[in-house]
Amino acid sequence: MLGFMDYVQKSFYRATKWDEDNSYANLNATARALLDFQTPKGLKLNISSLSSPNFATSYGLASLGVVDGSVSYLYSSRALDNVLNSGDVELKDAIFGYRDLKEITKPDAPRDWEIWQGGVRVDRRDTLLYGRMYLPASTLEALYLRRLAPTRQLKISAVSNSRLPNGGTILALLQQDNGKYSSEYLYSTDVALIGIRGLYNFGFDPRKALPHNSGNAAVDSRKIAGRFSAGAEVYWGLLNKSGGASTGFRYTTLPSNTGSPLTMTLTVNPIIGHFQATYAIKAGRGAVFCSRYDFNIYSYESDLVLGCEIWRRKQQQQQQTTKSETGAEENWQSNGFTTGGEKEDDVTGVLKARITQNFNIGLLWEGRFKQLLFSIGSNIDLKRRDQPFRTVGVEIQYNS
Repeated sequence: MLGFMDYVQKSFYRATKWDEDNSYANLNATARALLDFQTPKGLKLNISSLSSPNFATSYGLASLGVVDGSVSYLYSSRALDNVLNSGDVELKDAIFGYRDLKEITKPDAPRDWEIWQGGVRVDRRDTLLYGRMYLPASTLEALYLRRLAPTRQLKISAVSNSRLPNGGTILALLQQDNGKYSSEYLYSTDVALIGIRGLYNFGFDPRKALPHNSGNAAVDSRKIAGRFSAGAEVYWGLLNKSGGASTGFRYTTLPSNTGSPLTMTLTVNPIIGHFQATYAIKAGRGAVFCSRYDFNIYSYESDLVLGCEIWRRKQQQQQQTTKSETGAEENWQSNGFTTGGEKEDDVTGVLKARITQNFNIGLLWEGRFKQLLFSIGSNIDLKRRDQPFRTVGVEIQYNS
């Protein structure tokens, strides 16, 4: 289940027109959401509130042998009117699942962000501040987000804990997104790591599209059924004098695709000889299947993970037809459904499952009961006949 503060951060991205999926770091986001989902442990309660369009708070309490919790605060200079409470939010926005990528669009021009009053420029760049304190461990997390330009964003995250080397770490990311391509420049205080990564989208370039009434370029762009992307990253640790590199490829269908939505990726790390291939497909409206295969050319070790996601939807009432006194036919529907379609938020729950080649099974059921969001999950090890259930947990969220 997506935490409330993560949901607010995604709402900030939408409000400021930032495409987080157009990044090399999120190349395998679909496979991670379908296969690497976290199952709750013990009992966990989260109570959150957006007290104003600019300020949010969240309190968490967990019980797993010992009782611990967390306190979170978030501030956004941009009013987040698109944040909904736990009773109204669509489950597809509150759950990690298949990523339906949208078509890349032309970034705003810098002058579109300018606001002038009396000959003086008064516009400011949108900023998000977030902090979380874990108790009783006294671990502190912090996040600073700032939109520098329509195509540029600065992201700084930090963790403070006495058990970490040097008492904590800071990661700074300067992100650039031009639609057609994106790049990131990073620095981490952990071993003084520096790096760069980028992603390039082949095919249509939205920056060169003509207006709809001036030609066919913009219209033809909507007919593109899929997008092929390629990216790479290089990083180097200044203190330990070691580095790494990887490259990756992704093909995904777009909303204009008339067939089954699917996503395929291949990532390669030539230094350690690691290959990873993923495949995810939507089989109809209520099911997603995913597989991931890892292989190392040096050790010949391999790993296979299979997973699925089954969506439970509301029972759609059959269309009924009645005749009025004048003999004219009148169609009617109930429960908010329309003729020939479904209500956009007709999902009541989702079941996730995965199994590895070592017969480790993960099960997770996420849904909503009245105004509460809940997650119930377990990890099962079939090789341990004496104690197959490794973890069992329940997580409940209430957001107002």
